[in-house]
Amino acid sequence: MFNQEHASYTPIRWGMVGGGKGSEIGFAHRDAATRDGLFNFVAGALDVDPARCKEFGTKVGLSPERCYADYEEMFKQETIRQDGIQAVSIATPNGTHFKIAKAALEAGLHVICEKPLTINTADALLLKALAIKQNRFFAVMYGYSGFPMVHQAREMVARGDIGKVRIVNMQFAHGFHSAPIESQSPGASWRMNPAISGPSFIIADCGTHPFYVGSFIAGVKVESLLCTRQSFVESRFPLEDNANVLFRFVGGAVGTLWASAVNAGSMHKQIIRVIGEKGSIEWWDEYPNQLRYELQGEPVQILERGMGYLCNDNFGVSANRIGPGHAEGFFESWANLYHRYALVIHAHQNKDAKTLNTIWYPDIDAGVDGVKLVDACVKSSELGSVWVNF
Repeated sequence: MFNQEHASYTPIRWGMVGGGKGSEIGFAHRDAATRDGLFNFVAGALDVDPARCKEFGTKVGLSPERCYADYEEMFKQETIRQDGIQAVSIATPNGTHFKIAKAALEAGLHVICEKPLTINTADALLLKALAIKQNRFFAVMYGYSGFPMVHQAREMVARGDIGKVRIVNMQFAHGFHSAPIESQSPGASWRMNPAISGPSFIIADCGTHPFYVGSFIAGVKVESLLCTRQSFVESRFPLEDNANVLFRFVGGAVGTLWASAVNAGSMHKQIIRVIGEKGSIEWWDEYPNQLRYELQGEPVQILERGMGYLCNDNFGVSANRIGPGHAEGFFESWANLYHRYALVIHAHQNKDAKTLNTIWYPDIDAGVDGVKLVDACVKSSELGSVWVNF
C-alpha cells in the first residue's frame, strides 16, 4: 500500500506560474501537490491579468499580497522573504516555458514544468545545463507516468516476462478537435497558434505523452525516426492535427506513434503496447487499473492494480492508494509524481545521494527527449517524410 509516513516531512513552500481560473490543468497541479501534505501552496502568478490573479488566488487559499502580477515580480519578492517559495510549477503555454523556467532556476528555485519543456532542443539543453549549474531539481510533468500499472509493466519488461523487446506501438488519438473549434476554446486556440505553441500541435500536445510512457515501459532509446504530418482542418496549417511516426530504436527494436486530434468519436485512445519475443503487454489510459499480459499460446491475463502478485515499489509512492477493485485515476497518478518530487527535493536539501540516485521521476532529460521528438518529427516531415537521426 501507499506509504504515508513521508507526510511527516516539512512541507515544501511552493508556488505556481499559470494555472489560474479556467485552466485545464491548474487544479490538477494544486490537488496533486498538496494532497499528501508535502507541498504548501503559498504564492502564485496565476494569470496575466493581476486583478484576476488576486481574485482567483485568494479563492484558492493564497494571501492577497502573494498573488503576483507576473512571474518576475513573484520570483523577486519571494527570494527576499524568509518564508519564500522553494519550488515552482509552470503551467503556461509552451512558448513561455523557457524564459519562466530560466528565471526560476536563476532565482534558486526547484522547477516542475509542463510539457513540452521548450519549443526547441537548444533551449531545452540550456535549461538542463542551468539546472546542473544551479544544482536544482527539475521535473517535467508527464502526468500519466505515475499510474501504478505503468510501473508494473516496466518491471515485467525489465525482468524479461515478454522476452526481448521487438516492437513498441504508441498512440494518443482523440477526436475532440475533428472540427475547427479553436474560436470557441481558448485552450485549443493557443495550442494551434505556432507563435505560442511552437512548431507542432498534436505531437507536442499529445504525442509526447505515449512517447515518454512507452519508452519508459520498454526501456528503449530512439536511434532514428520518420514522420508524416497532416492538417486535416486546413486552417491549422502549418501545425498538424494528425501525425504518424516510425521509429528505429537502439538495439534493433522498432516502433510506431500515432498522435491525432481528429480521431472522430474517440475519447483518448492513449494505448501503449510493447511486444517481445514471448509475449506482449498493453496499457490503456482509459482503463488505467488494468494491464493486459499476453503470452503466445496461453490465455490472456488481465492484471489488476493493488493485487499481491504485482511488483513492489520500495518507496511506496507508485503503489495503490486504495485497495484493489476501487478505481484510481488521473489525480492519483499526478499525486504519485508530486510525492516523488517532494522526496527528491528533500533529498537535494539534505544532500541525500542515496535517495537522489534511487527515486525515479520524469526529469529534465525526459523533457529534452520530448522536445527532440518534436524537432525530429518536424524536420522529417518538412524534408518529405524521410528518416532522420534522433
